[in-house]
Amino acid sequence: MSRPEEILPPDLFYNDRESRKYTTSSRIQNVQSDMTHRALELLQLDGPSLIMDIGCGSGLSGDILSSISPADGGPHIWVGMDISASMLDIALQRDVEGDLLLSDIGQGIPFRAGTFDAAVSISAIQWLCNAESSEVSPQGRLSRFFNGLYASLRRGGQAVCQFYPKNDAQRSMISKSAIKAGFGAGVLEDDPGTKHSKLYLVLTVGGGEAQGDITSVVRNMHDVDVQDGRRNLSRTGKKARRGNKACIIQKKQQMENRGKVVKASSKYTGRSRRRVAF
Repeated sequence: MSRPEEILPPDLFYNDRESRKYTTSSRIQNVQSDMTHRALELLQLDGPSLIMDIGCGSGLSGDILSSISPADGGPHIWVGMDISASMLDIALQRDVEGDLLLSDIGQGIPFRAGTFDAAVSISAIQWLCNAESSEVSPQGRLSRFFNGLYASLRRGGQAVCQFYPKNDAQRSMISKSAIKAGFGAGVLEDDPGTKHSKLYLVLTVGGGEAQGDITSVVRNMHDVDVQDGRRNLSRTGKKARRGNKACIIQKKQQMENRGKVVKASSKYTGRSRRRVAF
């Protein structure tokens, strides 16, 4: 069975028919509710917070955020972003309590720095791993998203993104992009090895109690895979000598991270050319 993100871009796949079908499915409503409550559990918010709902769709997750009781630290105020106009139209018809923004998260997060206390995303960020044209790359879209998300969260803020990677390569690409943006990043897997497995990317911004260390967020939790490569990146980030193969590959990687399309490297990359006199 084909994955939705491999069929069409999200703004085309979630047309009026698919958006209505998604929103009215009792199975999806239950799954969405469970994953949103799990994300809130991982966020560990102490009180009512301003939360960004990334890929908010028709507002199913937003309904949960608005319904959290004061005894559990709610209710929360939320702002939802989605690329599907049909999804947002249904959210308006449902009269959700959050504010809504039609936006492509692969182009960045268009909010003032330090606006949000936290962010949640349910089944959305894997869409960034599919380039919709030859002029953009998944690495570039992920880089713009995570850099924008990092800036929009206050110091000490956190984000939890539930996602469905196609394979280990996508999982690694997503987590590495978050780390490059400055996040402390940990991947938590619920029900590993089963068809009900769920992955949560838990992110934290330095400056608060966590100080960018994801281990303080997921301490005492089982089946936690913590990936914090920032220190390793700083140690291994030696500047390559200009003109050699390492320097050229390094520059190509920088261009890919900016969303540019570059030619693949080969055995001839960086090889010195023989000079012939005429």
